[in-house]
Amino acid sequence: MIEIIVAILFAVVMAAVIYFLLKKAVFLLINAIVGLVALFVINLLGVMSWFGAPDIPITVGTVLVCAFGGLPGALLLVALALAGITI
Repeated sequence: MIEIIVAILFAVVMAAVIYFLLKKAVFLLINAIVGLVALFVINLLGVMSWFGAPDIPITVGTVLVCAFGGLPGALLLVALALAGITI
């Protein structure tokens, strides 16, 4: 009887952990998509060339910054690129 109760409690705890991890993963995925679309549009329109800077390459570093920062992260990447710092 005790084994069944422990198994049910373990299953409930695991379901809660999986739920919260997936919730955070979806949030990071949406942020990454929004940030990368912004960078893609900036590169497509040639906005960086207006200021004499090269386009921002989409690398693992830029994806991570966009995932954790979203649109403000993309704007941070633009500001860093204008300052001559690339990630």
